[in-house]
Formats: sequence, structure tokens, C-alpha cells
Amino acid sequence: VGTRIICDNAFTWCRSLSDIVIPDSVTSIGIGAFFNCSSLSNIVIPDSVTSIGGAAFLTCRSLSSIVIPNSVTSIGDSVFRGCSSLSEIVIPDSVTSIGIGAFGGCASLQYLSIPKSVICLNGNPFYNMNGKLECLSPNFIYEDDVLFNKDKSKIISFRNQSVESYVIPSCVTSIGNRAFSCCSSLSKIVIPSSVNSIGNSAFSGCSSLSKIVIPTSVTSIGDWAFSGCSYLSEVVIPSSVTSIGGWAFKDCGSLSTIVIPSSVTSIGDSAFYGCDSLSEIVIPSSVTSIGDWTFNGCNFPDNLKQELISRFGNRIF
Repeated sequence: VGTRIICDNAFTWCRSLSDIVIPDSVTSIGIGAFFNCSSLSNIVIPDSVTSIGGAAFLTCRSLSSIVIPNSVTSIGDSVFRGCSSLSEIVIPDSVTSIGIGAFGGCASLQYLSIPKSVICLNGNPFYNMNGKLECLSPNFIYEDDVLFNKDKSKIISFRNQSVESYVIPSCVTSIGNRAFSCCSSLSKIVIPSSVNSIGNSAFSGCSSLSKIVIPTSVTSIGDWAFSGCSYLSEVVIPSSVTSIGGWAFKDCGSLSTIVIPSSVTSIGDSAFYGCDSLSEIVIPSSVTSIGDWTFNGCNFPDNLKQELISRFGNRIF
């Protein structure tokens, strides 16, 4: 019968592995199967394989080309993320879904086409990938280097790496997971009042972004939403927001003060972790839950720190 499944993490961290032959009995490549096989330069996926699990080839830095057979219907999250030598890949017409970060950080990839068969993009599969993107699928709209869903109510991927300011169209109601992630030139963004949700890691790594005004239509700020926005010094959180996600402002080293509105009831783990300029914050009585390590590394005066410890315990630091 032969091997049918390459299990999750089967060859993880096999850093000397440079070549492998997958038999045509294999139907599934598991999550993280070849994760960090940094010497792997040659692999042929047989046309018996129908699914490639998340992070299957994550950080396989020596992999320069790979052929995905037309038996594959789904490409999982972060499958080829960090494959910095990958210069050529074709997504076959059999693929219907592509996961978040599937091609993230593929710095050598010059061109990628989304085939007409694709109906689902789970978050932004293409963040920090600067090659040309073409979209043949009728289920999405790609214009002016911005990838939207079909009715343009959701931004999936902002692709312009040189633009400094952008006004989100008023038809948009949702900013997708990692939509603007690693757009390091973006210093100004206007979020219209049509937007009601900011996805996980939506603006993570936007290191030039200096100010953000969140409109009153937004009710929640996703996990990691503004993490690594190292230049961000001003954030306006409206009174419509009820929850601030974990790691939402992690490592925002220029943020010195922030006002949490009385609508907020929960602040996630490590939300302000590493905000070493943050010396002033007001936590309203509406907040009943603060996650672990939320203010670790913040520069609070002793009286403020003691007040917060008395209310929420040591674990928030």
C-alpha cells in the first residue's frame, strides 16, 4: 500500500535534509511536515496529494522551486512562508482555498497568479511578498494593488509597498487578518466609519504608521492588530470598542499615553507588552478582565503600577 500520510511535524528541523522523494501513495502532507528544513532544495509533490497542511514548508530557505500538482485542492496557512529562495511557483486550477500567510515573506517570488478556481482566501496569503500578483478568480477584485473580496466589503491584501498614505474606500466594512501587515512605508491610514472590524494582525509591522484614529463603528480590535508599529505615537480608541485583543499594541515603542474608553470590558494578554514609552494609562471601571503580561515592559510610575496591581493582580506585569 505504501505511505499514505506524512504526519504533522514528521521532518521538522531536519536541517541537513536536502532532497526527498515523496511516493505517489501519499495523499496528505501534514502540518509543519518539513518545517525549517533549511537545506531542502528539491522536492517533488506527487499528483496523489490533495492537501498540504499549514506551515508544511515554513522557512525552507533553500527551496527555490516547487510544483504543486493539480490534485491539490487546498493550501494551508503559512505553507511556504519564509521560503526566501522560492522564485517560481504555480498554483494549479484545482486549488479552491489558500490560507493566511501561505506565501508570506517569499522575497524572491517575482510573480504569482490566483487561479479562477479559488473561492476562499483565509486572511492575507501574500503579506511581505513583493512580487507581482495577478488575480484570475472572479470571486475577488484586484485593483490598484489592493485585493478585495467580490463586493469590496473586505480588504484582503494591501500590496503597494511604497505608498505612504491610503484612504480605505467607504464600501469596506472589514479589514481582514494581516491585510496591511508589513507595509513599512505606510505612515498614514484613514479608516472610514463603514468599518466595523479590524482583523488579527491587520496593521502588524507597519513601522512608519504614526497615528491611528479608529472610527466609532468599530467594536473590537483584533489580536496583534497594531503589534510592531514602532513609530505609532497616537491612538484614538472610540467608545464603541468593547474588547482589545491580545498583543494588539505589542512593541509599539513610541506610544506614550493611551485612553481606554469606558465601553471596554476586556483587554487581552500582552496587549501593551513592550510599550516601553507608555507611562500613562487610565483603565476605567468597566474593565473586568486584563490578560497576563499586558503591561510588561511599560514605563509606569510606581503609584500607577501599584494601583493596577491592587485592581488586577501582579500577573498583568
